[in-house]
Amino acid sequence: MSSATGLRPRRQPAPPAQVSPFLDGRPVWHFAVDVAALTVLLGLGVLGFSLSYGGDPYYLVAGCGGIGLGLGIAALNAHLRLGLLITAAIALAAYLILGTALAVPGAAIAGFIPTLDSLRTLLLGVVFSWKDMLTVGVPVGTAGGVLIVPFLSSFITALAAALLTWRSKGPYWPLLPILVLFVTGIAFSTNASFLTVERGIALTVVAIAWATFRRDALRRSDTRKVSVNSPQTDASTARRARTRRLATAAGVIALSVGITALVSPLVTASDDRRVLRNTIVPPFDPKDYITPLASFRTFVKDKKDDKLFVVKGLPKDGRVRLAALDAFNGTNYNIDPNSSGNFSKVGDAKSINTLADTNGIVPTVDYTLEITVEDYQGYFVPGGRKTTGLSFSQASSNAAAGLYFNSGTDTAVTTKGLSKGDSYSIQIADPVKLEHGQLTQYDFAKFSMPDAVEVPPVVGSQANDLSVDAPTAVDRVRQIEAHFQKKGAFSNGLITEGQLPSVSGHGSARIRNLLTAKQMLGDDEQYAVAMSLMLRHLGIPSRVVMGFYPDPKSPENGAGEVNITGKDVHAWVEVAFDRVGWVAFDPTPPKDNVPIPPDPESKSKPKPQVLQPPPPPQEPAELPPDSSPDALDADQKKNNPWLFWGPILAAIGVAMIPIGILALPLLLIALLKGRRRKARFTEGDPARRVGGGWNELLSLATDMGAGVDHRATRRESAVVLADAFPATQSTTTLLAHRADASIFGAGQPSEAEVREYWTIVEGSLKDMTGAVGFWRRQQARFSPRSLLADGRTALSLRGMRPVLGAGRQPEGKAGPEGRAEPPVKAETRPAASVPSREVPSAVAPFGDAPRGRRGLRGQSNPEDDGTVRKNRNEQ
Repeated sequence: MSSATGLRPRRQPAPPAQVSPFLDGRPVWHFAVDVAALTVLLGLGVLGFSLSYGGDPYYLVAGCGGIGLGLGIAALNAHLRLGLLITAAIALAAYLILGTALAVPGAAIAGFIPTLDSLRTLLLGVVFSWKDMLTVGVPVGTAGGVLIVPFLSSFITALAAALLTWRSKGPYWPLLPILVLFVTGIAFSTNASFLTVERGIALTVVAIAWATFRRDALRRSDTRKVSVNSPQTDASTARRARTRRLATAAGVIALSVGITALVSPLVTASDDRRVLRNTIVPPFDPKDYITPLASFRTFVKDKKDDKLFVVKGLPKDGRVRLAALDAFNGTNYNIDPNSSGNFSKVGDAKSINTLADTNGIVPTVDYTLEITVEDYQGYFVPGGRKTTGLSFSQASSNAAAGLYFNSGTDTAVTTKGLSKGDSYSIQIADPVKLEHGQLTQYDFAKFSMPDAVEVPPVVGSQANDLSVDAPTAVDRVRQIEAHFQKKGAFSNGLITEGQLPSVSGHGSARIRNLLTAKQMLGDDEQYAVAMSLMLRHLGIPSRVVMGFYPDPKSPENGAGEVNITGKDVHAWVEVAFDRVGWVAFDPTPPKDNVPIPPDPESKSKPKPQVLQPPPPPQEPAELPPDSSPDALDADQKKNNPWLFWGPILAAIGVAMIPIGILALPLLLIALLKGRRRKARFTEGDPARRVGGGWNELLSLATDMGAGVDHRATRRESAVVLADAFPATQSTTTLLAHRADASIFGAGQPSEAEVREYWTIVEGSLKDMTGAVGFWRRQQARFSPRSLLADGRTALSLRGMRPVLGAGRQPEGKAGPEGRAEPPVKAETRPAASVPSREVPSAVAPFGDAPRGRRGLRGQSNPEDDGTVRKNRNEQ
């Protein structure tokens, strides 16, 4: 019979393949293809960060971890049909919990447990890690949160690409986030290129092949949906079409590969490859440079006779400043970039024009220093008290290119370093030195200083004792200064010159030894730091300044040209006074203050036997501050359970922070749903409350993923609910009919009938949730879909308010939701005047059959107020 009709025999249908629930009926292996393609394409973009990290493979761990995390959350979203709010909350929680191990492992406990430090770094890194990535020298390393850039960029783009793949119909939209990650890897890289041609060709081939595959898959899926019958197919025609598509795709791929291979060398061959790093000037961080105070003894011992630099124009008793130090960390006195002022890249060095800090109270002496570098080598540029201009010679352009200046401390640094032969001139406006009597009328300035850490306790106790009876502010400083000058002994540790041994350094241990010894012994380095720490303990803004000046008694003091040698290095203290500025103080004792040797024991002489009084009791020895605790304290600490449980509970509390962040929107959703349910049951007339019970049923169905159209009638919606929840089919139909009877029938239902209706609703809700698993119930409980549907309905009704008001003025004034209210109750009109409609027996408990025609589409929308819908034929 087939030969008579000329038709080919029907092909036996292939066994059904396993179908993915979120791929519109496509096979599951399509999902595997999508995951593989996305992983390859996004991985090619992550490889662009390679040169910035110097080849450190950990950036791949961060980037690939972000890809896997984004794809996983997108798959969860597509499978469970999660809303945008839930997806964003899950993404934030995953970023905070897993981001610790992938992006900031150094700040985690055991490398993966979140801490407050890691969470703070992750949250701030969303904004600041991009800048840090560009301002840190290559290779950027893995500390400080710079791994957040590949992790966060791959995480966001993977999530966006996967959501567009599984939740949208366009086959090409997922390529946009992939290209964004690819370009980001290039922009945050260096001038050099990393496999640019190879990565470009691979990206082109895989992207075109995958996009073509998705287009055909989506087209076949749409065809299956449109087809009602199973038409007979022409095998030869289908085979020719498939061959034609494959040939076209191969030609496009070959053309793309050829263009990429030809264009890429032309783009990447130039040395002027522009990336973001070229346009961002890295900020200067003084912590990257050793504090100059650490080299104090080097100048004194190794370079004491070496000519460091030549200064012209230095006035008598003038000083050449090297750096002002304001941050003590227990080991060194250094520069805090966030205290007195930030280091800024100097553009026009000839006109720095720093603002005067004296506000016109103290006059200045203007002069110019000409400095020529000899044996001095370093990054800190010797300068003056108040610099207004700095000009390097033409031969010193290299040092000028890396010049940074801190106007708050008058400290200049060149990242290129100074070398022999460099010369420059400095314009200085030096405030006139005020006498002690002039300073007594000024208080200390309100100046923010960084907190000194690991300061020995003896510093504070001696500072309190020395300043307790000071009558004025400046006297507190003078008394501490005089204490060191009179009680201290001087020694640079030059044993060859007859000095006593003196340990170098200015850390906490060295300062404690200086203040607790029977005889204080040290040089400028120790005395300046000790005085500054005492003043900081008293709340007095102070800093340590290191610089050079010749011996006041030397003939070079005030000469036109001064040769500065290593022995001319000094350190002093500056204190900030209100309306005056920073004033210098010199706590170092004179060099002729040497330790007093102990008295030699005199030869014993026989004395007559005289009865001597008993010796006084010996005072107990005072333990040093850093002595170890006794056994009792050790046992108490050992038996203290908080020493064991405290860190564990703290770690648990930190780990609960992301869970709390995730729980906040869920709790808000649950609260809004609870208020909505209470309002539906208690607010309005009885008919409205019956409608609220039906709306509660629709809301739960919406949250559980049923395809409810809120513009449909109740009976139409009941059919949809019966298909989605077969166990509640009879109850749903009953509730729909009773709701129509209550709202459109004569009279109002009684309170008992309302409660009975809600009892049935409660049972139906339990049947609907009981048919699914625990996690599906929780998803519905915290789903925002029904709330969003209510919001859209309210907005649409608000937009319809002018139309309803204009078209239904005779029916009464507009209700609270934009719907016209009836001017009279339905029961006041005779039943015979209204066209009747049969009502099933299920609605009998609610009285008479409903009058009027069937409700318009949209009457079953949320929060139906029970308004009687009139038939226009009745008007």
